[in-house]
Amino acid sequence: MSLTVVNGLPVHVLIVHVVVVFVPLSSLAVVVGAIWPSAARRMGVVLPLLALVTLASVPLATEAGEWLEGRVDSNALVRKHTELGDGLLPWAAALFVLATAIWWTTRRSAAAESRPGRSRAAGSRSSLALRIVAAVLCAGVAAGAVVEVYRIGDSGARAAWHDSFSQSSKPHQETND
Repeated sequence: MSLTVVNGLPVHVLIVHVVVVFVPLSSLAVVVGAIWPSAARRMGVVLPLLALVTLASVPLATEAGEWLEGRVDSNALVRKHTELGDGLLPWAAALFVLATAIWWTTRRSAAAESRPGRSRAAGSRSSLALRIVAAVLCAGVAAGAVVEVYRIGDSGARAAWHDSFSQSSKPHQETND
């Protein structure tokens, strides 16, 4: 059984709001965690859990969108939106993988630093280089994910609203109840 309609609205128009909020939020959290390990330590397991919710919301929105696609007039705008929507899952998966990697490595490095006799200078140059590479990778994936959400949302809004409103105000019609 799949959810299709909630309170008269197609569930797709509700779920996409989760995607629109969580993809940028996960993206920001991943970049911050990659740049500042202390922030990643403070986020703890919330970082990969946030990315997991993000990842789970994408196929839910896609599935609900496919259901809705079969119930609206097909046109080039709807087809473009559908095509773009199918491309978000790899970005969300990459965010989840990076969030999990940041959480795991931050957790391990915090445990290693707390061991007695551990020199902080040992491996600091390679650690810094690795953090820079990770931060650049995270920034690239985060930017790609956010841009993809924007493109998908823009195409969906165009598909939903084309020819549905007037540039000029229409007179208000009163109804007698």
